[in-house]
Amino acid sequence: MPRILIIDDDPAISDLVSINLEMAGYDVQQAVDGIKGQALAVQLQPDLIMLDLMLPKVDGFTVCQRLRRDERTADIPVLMLTALGQIQDKIQGFDSGADDYLTKPFDVEEMLARVRALLRRTDRIPQAAKHSEILNQGPLTLVPERFEAIWFGKSIKLTHLEFELLHCLLQRHGQTVSPSDILREVWGYEPDDDIETIRVHIRHLRTKLEPNPRRPRFIKTVYGAGYCLELSTEEGGGNPA
Repeated sequence: MPRILIIDDDPAISDLVSINLEMAGYDVQQAVDGIKGQALAVQLQPDLIMLDLMLPKVDGFTVCQRLRRDERTADIPVLMLTALGQIQDKIQGFDSGADDYLTKPFDVEEMLARVRALLRRTDRIPQAAKHSEILNQGPLTLVPERFEAIWFGKSIKLTHLEFELLHCLLQRHGQTVSPSDILREVWGYEPDDDIETIRVHIRHLRTKLEPNPRRPRFIKTVYGAGYCLELSTEEGGGNPA
């Protein structure tokens, strides 16, 4: 039974989420502030964390950053569940390490769909390892077992999302992949208009792979259409640091 940790100081929201998750077959634990939430995450090692942003003691952005820096919790998927719905809030959330972002008020069925998608995508078995698909092209080799990329001979550690996004683009090497296809394949749910979700993670990938992320040579934006991964054997991979 998957275990989910809810970190939220609003008892009405927390109880609503908890009841619906338990009815769907999940084991649910709760914390009411950021400090207790981080401690429980380390102690319980849940399969998923649902994290509010406006928390007492330590805000959700900081909690998420701390979870990502701790090896014991770095790979646990985080779904931010918050009333902060501005684009800048979402960008900050993803930059903090969130895997997905759902704005209050929310539809319960959509929440459950997001939870299922996150658990399916981060079930400790990378999607790429389940199929006979392309894992190597030119200077890039994906290593599903470790969520790593070998890039011009250097090992680059990727998050689950970064790995799946790069894998998605690699399957269509040299082709433009639309945002709706990326959302459906990587995030696991039907597309919406939140293209900023993809942009943030593309930027993270470029930081790791591009010599100059502001002038990308490998992960290209096709304006109005999507993104294209174009690889060659020339030297000059990204910064592995």
